[in-house]
Amino acid sequence: MTTLAQQGTQPTGFPTRFREGEARSRRLGRPLRLLGRIDEVDEDLMERIGRAFGERDEAGARLAEAIRMRAGTPGKVMMTQLRTALEHGVAAVESPPQALADFFAQVEATPEWVDWDLVDEGGRVFTRLGQNAADVLLQLSLISGYRFGGPPDLLVATGGLTGNTTRRRLAETQHWAVSLRRLGGLRPPAPGSASGEAWRLTVHVRAMHALVNAGFEPRWDTGRWGLPINQADQAATLGLFDGVLIIGCRALGVPISRRDARALMHLWKYVGWLMGVDEDFLVDDEWERHRINYHVLLSQAAISEAGPQLAQAAVEAQRERRYPGWPGPLQRVRGWYERERLLSMLTVFLGTRSMQELGLPKRPPWAHAYLLPLNVLRYRVLGRTAEGRARLERRGERNADSLLASYFGSGRAAVGDLPE
Repeated sequence: MTTLAQQGTQPTGFPTRFREGEARSRRLGRPLRLLGRIDEVDEDLMERIGRAFGERDEAGARLAEAIRMRAGTPGKVMMTQLRTALEHGVAAVESPPQALADFFAQVEATPEWVDWDLVDEGGRVFTRLGQNAADVLLQLSLISGYRFGGPPDLLVATGGLTGNTTRRRLAETQHWAVSLRRLGGLRPPAPGSASGEAWRLTVHVRAMHALVNAGFEPRWDTGRWGLPINQADQAATLGLFDGVLIIGCRALGVPISRRDARALMHLWKYVGWLMGVDEDFLVDDEWERHRINYHVLLSQAAISEAGPQLAQAAVEAQRERRYPGWPGPLQRVRGWYERERLLSMLTVFLGTRSMQELGLPKRPPWAHAYLLPLNVLRYRVLGRTAEGRARLERRGERNADSLLASYFGSGRAAVGDLPE
């Protein structure tokens, strides 16, 4: 099928990054094509993605505009009002400004399609994945995404995930991901009760994204990249956290049934809705997500200078973590081990060419060599029983606590310290 890019008819108004990279898609899209479900390009979907580069979260944009108003301006939203609304709902804010009331009226109105039992089951599946989920989220959902220009350039411009902030930013992302696993964590505030932690953190990140858009759009190269945080990149990020999470864990030898995949996808569908992702990109069918991901991949720009900076900083951050239970003199040894383990897994997941592009040293696949048989034992043998699955959940909870402690020490982050 002839594509828009091959025709040379890129629609007016689409950023220059929107093009089909045929050679790049052959290499990076191969895992999706091997699934046997994607065999042609949907031109309507490609055009929808192209338009999405120029679309923002409008409710968030109005809130950001009100937050950025000068003190004393009618309609100004104070950060204290935002925090109160996040904790207890907008009803707890005395005379809330219109932009704040409108924003929270939207995020507090849970869609009819949300199935709370399925959301909770998705959290349990997420918990059972344990260290595998943490590995995939870091390696494929974050570092793998640095192979494309645009979002990594914004991260560098905002100071996120580079320099001394790397470990803190990675910690905040892990903290948010862990909160999604907690039972009831995604519940909105109700009269007389506070919001769930995951709900609060997710909505806060949405507000901070809107502020970044408002602050950077005037000086951002929108003709090249689209809006700083746009709907196409939001859809790409969501796909990295749901569909790619499933593929990555399966690649590590973890069986994920159709039922478990549906629960995970439903969990992330609601998270995407809270984040302000357009409904065109919200799905709870795994294979539909892979189809969208493949088309999003075709629209991506080549790697920029920001990618290697972010990837190398994330790898080196493993040395800075403080690993619970390890005495001081051995912390450096554990940090070295985690860095080498990460490089070993990245070499397998990304391939040698992407490792070179990111400026990362290649390593033999020794980590996969022990993880695959270990996961077969844990998930395909011991995890076949109800007691085995319960043990995997308990192990996943301990892993989450240990992971957060290695980043934070206390394992907690304040709402005001979350990514902006």
